[in-house]
Amino acid sequence: MIDLHCHILPGVDDGARDLSESIEMAKKAVEQGIHTIIATPHHLNNRYENPKQTIIDRVRELNKILLDEKIDLNVLPGQETRIYGEMVEGYETGEILPIDNTQYVLVEFSSSHVPRYTEKLFYDLQMKGLIPVIVHPERNQEIIERPELLYKLVKKGALTQVTAASVCGDFGKKIKTFSLQLIEANLIHFIASDAHNTSNRTFKMREAFSIIQAKYGNDMVYLLEENGELMIEGSHVYKEVPERIKKKKFFKIF
Repeated sequence: MIDLHCHILPGVDDGARDLSESIEMAKKAVEQGIHTIIATPHHLNNRYENPKQTIIDRVRELNKILLDEKIDLNVLPGQETRIYGEMVEGYETGEILPIDNTQYVLVEFSSSHVPRYTEKLFYDLQMKGLIPVIVHPERNQEIIERPELLYKLVKKGALTQVTAASVCGDFGKKIKTFSLQLIEANLIHFIASDAHNTSNRTFKMREAFSIIQAKYGNDMVYLLEENGELMIEGSHVYKEVPERIKKKKFFKIF
């Protein structure tokens, strides 16, 4: 299993505080059946700045330590960038790091809204050969209230990643319900942990896939797991035709 969104690098953001916590996270990941993690420290979120080369260097150091500790986990470089208007320029100047230098770039919205320039920015990123992957849209208040926003972005080429803990209900019943609605509407392409530690923000990948399997069957599990593999290969991922979440249905459930 691949975890494409994890804050395992020590001391760079609000994830692992130090090397010992990184090692504990690595052990927990292996217990979950994860063999590859994309280290995705925050960039330009709450004053964290983790540009491309810094991340690559830190990942190389962590992999050496995991090898010494005989932990069978491979860490690849990535980045969780808070959306900003000059992302294309950031990519061109070597600040923005796509997932393991593929075409996939993780983009984070604030928890409250989706910027009006998002559609234009995503178009510009795609014109540069990049594919924006929206992380944890299920926790964005504006998307919860107006799921049509996410539908339009997906229709125009964006991909999305839901957090395993959201599927498990760790962020509340409403977030769990909405996460499953997004999966059912083919508006989710990846599952990832967004793990920050081994206590209150841990992996939950196995549990999330068990819930998805019980509700939607093996085919959905296969698609979501395989997409992680395809991402790190730089290949095209599986995409079913997205569907709208009807407001009447959506609000009835809540």
